[in-house]
Amino acid sequence: MPQRWMRQLPNALTIMRMLLVVPIAWLLLAERFGQALGLFALAGASDALDGFLARRFAWTSRVGAMIDPLADKLLLVTSYLCLSITQVIPWWLTVLVLARDTFIVTGVMLYRHLVGALRIAPTVLGKLSTVMQILLVLVALIELSVWAAFADYRPLLIVAVAVLAICSAAQYGWQGWRHYRHARTLE
Repeated sequence: MPQRWMRQLPNALTIMRMLLVVPIAWLLLAERFGQALGLFALAGASDALDGFLARRFAWTSRVGAMIDPLADKLLLVTSYLCLSITQVIPWWLTVLVLARDTFIVTGVMLYRHLVGALRIAPTVLGKLSTVMQILLVLVALIELSVWAAFADYRPLLIVAVAVLAICSAAQYGWQGWRHYRHARTLE
């Protein structure tokens, strides 16, 4: 039986990831992309490790289920804002990514207000959208710090992130609408 404090390791890693957002933002704004890449990679590794530990040893918690996706969004949103400020990625893409997330959260809140609790599971398209968002940040940071040849991939990734953001928002909207109509027919 692991010691009680070990069960908190996934949450501690998630909190560490949240704390890394500030230095990552500072490094991005200072255009110190190599150092930002290192911390961004460390944040990604901590995300993978906390997920592995939580699943493998059943060290899950209600707090962890809430703060893990929050830490992920905080890191991505901050990275996109900073990379737009430094003109690495276009503002319209950052606005689109933020609009997608706002649309989904607003839909869930509206559903809860009108119908009640809603349990949503991430869709494959939603997960793919998030993976492509992360990949764009990684490729941009690699291009700007280590390997300039990655510049050829940035425009393709920008288009992929935009298309996936629109498609996944539409999919979540459609699913929410179907749940809403089904709940209303049960009344």
